Amino acid sequence: GHLTVFQRTPNWCAPLHNRPIDASTQARIKATYPETFAICRESFGCFIHQADPRNALEVSPEEREAFYEKLYREPGFGIWMGNFRDILIDRDANATITEFMRGKIRARVKDPAVAEKLIPTNHGFGTRRVPLESGYYEVYNQPNVRLVDIRETPIERITPAGIRTTAEEHAVDMIIYATGFDAITGAFDRIDIRGRGGRRLKEKWADGPRTFLGLQVEGFPNLFTLVGPHNAATFCNIPRCIEQNVEWVTGLIAHMRARGHVRVEPTAEAEREWTQHVLDTGRRMLFTQVDSWMTGINSNVAGKDKRTFIVYAGGAPKYRERCDDVAARGYAGFVFR
Repeated sequence: GHLTVFQRTPNWCAPLHNRPIDASTQARIKATYPETFAICRESFGCFIHQADPRNALEVSPEEREAFYEKLYREPGFGIWMGNFRDILIDRDANATITEFMRGKIRARVKDPAVAEKLIPTNHGFGTRRVPLESGYYEVYNQPNVRLVDIRETPIERITPAGIRTTAEEHAVDMIIYATGFDAITGAFDRIDIRGRGGRRLKEKWADGPRTFLGLQVEGFPNLFTLVGPHNAATFCNIPRCIEQNVEWVTGLIAHMRARGHVRVEPTAEAEREWTQHVLDTGRRMLFTQVDSWMTGINSNVAGKDKRTFIVYAGGAPKYRERCDDVAARGYAGFVFR
């Protein structure tokens, strides 16, 4: 009957453009899996999208606008991963796509005041992970939907009747909590993982994760952190990238089995060098300057307020190349027992 959306922080959303797939199209898609996977293998995030080789400010405003329009009408992550090569590293370039997306929200939401509440003000487009939507903004044009900005009128408490903000009480029948999640490190924090000497992994990572290749942690033998922090699979098309993780770890275990090894962990030096490499790689990216789960900031979780960088921004091909090099050198950086 009525929906009230209590919004804390708006994010930039792009159209998903899902559509029915007929039998002939489905057959064609399946027949071209090898070509599709080959494209994914060589792209930065293992999507079918490659960044445009041009810079956003190299082209005319008219050409830039036409390119953004084209991407906005296409399905998938193209507007994020297949955009001009500099929109995620150059503030001026990012400002052009941010202004374009502002215009789209204002055009799709009829009430100007509501539209402004839905426009992010604390980060540029793409500097946080971009949700894809189907008719999301149009929902706010419905007479039975109301947007409440809790930055303006914070929630004070839950009452027997519903939710009270600083402005009023909202009577509701059902409350759906969508208060974020504790990405990447959260899954490890929820398990009491202990390494040599009983040291807790959560304690070692108190000031941010430290890993080697995003796959192992010094002092925690035989713990493999697939799709964990500092791993290319955390900033990637995960089904494609987790395969690399699994295959590489499988190779490492086969290497151990053939030599009678039962324990493996990285050296402190290898862990230190890789962690620094991850931080250095991320410095050029605009999303390292934004509070988000990628920078270790999570206002939903006590203690998650120290800025670091927990994904790998060097791209999946370079990450795979580095992992392969370590294996080719007899798993250099690891100690076996």
